[in-house]
Amino acid sequence: MKLTHKIIYTVFSILLISACTNKKAETVIEKDMPKTEISIQPNKNKESIEGIYKTAECDISIEITKTKSGYQYFLKTNLRKVKGIANFSKNESGEKYLTLEGIKWDEYEGDINNQENDSITESEPKELEIPIGISASYLKDTLTIQNYGNSMNSYTKISECGLKYIQLIKR
Repeated sequence: MKLTHKIIYTVFSILLISACTNKKAETVIEKDMPKTEISIQPNKNKESIEGIYKTAECDISIEITKTKSGYQYFLKTNLRKVKGIANFSKNESGEKYLTLEGIKWDEYEGDINNQENDSITESEPKELEIPIGISASYLKDTLTIQNYGNSMNSYTKISECGLKYIQLIKR
């Protein structure tokens, strides 16, 4: 009986091994199956002003975030950190602008055409009010601030950066 058990065991083992090795790999072919992809990335076609904007030339960054009522900003330079409301708008020609509300310009001497130097009519020169709010043009992923004027209209918005045009690019 021992011999019969060995023969049965051997035959069974051979059948089992041959059954496992003789199977061909099955290939699955998709035919006209609709593909559904779920993307976690934001839609690149939809333009979003939200993000962090930085410039390589100066130590300035602006973070724009969406709120229930609109947008807010966080401006960070080497001298200050300011948080406030950001208003996004378009002008009649379609140009887009972002205004950072609540930031007082660093210097403002005003438009020279509006200043009258007639000492007979004025005993004391008027104290000019320094504007508040910095506007930046917005194009794709870049905010551009005209930081200072010229001799005809002298002003400086952000003195921490000596550039005439500060370009902040979304990172």
